[in-house]
Amino acid sequence: MKATRDDLDFDPSRLETFLASAFPGEVREIRIERISGGQSNPTYFVTFGQSRMVLRKKPAGAILQGAHAIEREFRVLKALENTDVPVPRPVLLCEDPEILGTPFYLMERLDGRVFSDAALAELPRQERAPIYWAMADALASLHRVRPDEVGLSDYGRPGNYFERQITRWTRQWRESSSPPIPDLDHLVEWLPAHLPPDDSAVSIAHGDFRLGNLMFHPTEPRVIAILDWELSTLGHPLADLGFCCMPWHSSPQEYGGILGLDHHALGLPSRDDFVARYRESALPTSPLLSFHVAFALFRFAVIFVGIADRAQAGNAAADNASAMAPLAARFAARAVEVSVTADDL
Repeated sequence: MKATRDDLDFDPSRLETFLASAFPGEVREIRIERISGGQSNPTYFVTFGQSRMVLRKKPAGAILQGAHAIEREFRVLKALENTDVPVPRPVLLCEDPEILGTPFYLMERLDGRVFSDAALAELPRQERAPIYWAMADALASLHRVRPDEVGLSDYGRPGNYFERQITRWTRQWRESSSPPIPDLDHLVEWLPAHLPPDDSAVSIAHGDFRLGNLMFHPTEPRVIAILDWELSTLGHPLADLGFCCMPWHSSPQEYGGILGLDHHALGLPSRDDFVARYRESALPTSPLLSFHVAFALFRFAVIFVGIADRAQAGNAAADNASAMAPLAARFAARAVEVSVTADDL
């Protein structure tokens, strides 16, 4: 048995015993490597014999009720594995916390590219826009899936999605021990007052659909896997679309946004062109409004609050979690900026 890093938050011998039982046969060496970058559920590469997998588990320590729901991640991957939505193949779910200390699941490990910088600086200019088109196409493919047709009719509560989400994230903000952020307090009042009429659109909403949660083909501008389904639920498709628009409203220093860059010179599409590409193959919805983008920025700000809280409690999934704390205030400020614009996004 060999773990390539010594920062595991579980006993690797327990996993080896479990896998030997789950995959009976000859004795096989296990290799485990923690993946950096994730801010929520600890994630590992696991090689067991010829099997190359990814393990995701709940973090150790106290967590908010309903948070880090890896069981839901596994369920939605299982539901989507035979659809056109690009997802890694789910392998197995273990809900017994006695094995690794928390529930976990395994999925296939794919080889591809993940981009964290929305400017795509590592790519030639002509290859950048196609990456955005692939992202729009992948999102549209997800939203075209009818939840009842894949066994997810009870995956969330349909209707009044934004109202319920505002309540949820407002509660998480108010229960946080983080320092005051006046912009978040402002948004807690602004968002409910500017709710658009409910058009009853319902889709499987990823909840964190952004460039960094997509794996692309090694050489082609094609999404081969949508990752990190922890926040997925039944929701409004414009919530995901608004979330995808955040790079145009955040700077390179704010989680790798593209605000302030020369998009044309860099070969990056405009926000309007990205939205138009999505709409080419998505089911029809109401227009995207400044509300939807402000809501996305607000929710991302509260997510950063949660990351900071976990870092303070000592159970953050990533080493750089504490450095992310200032981003809560930055994204809250960006949301306020969007909130004062006209509803013509």
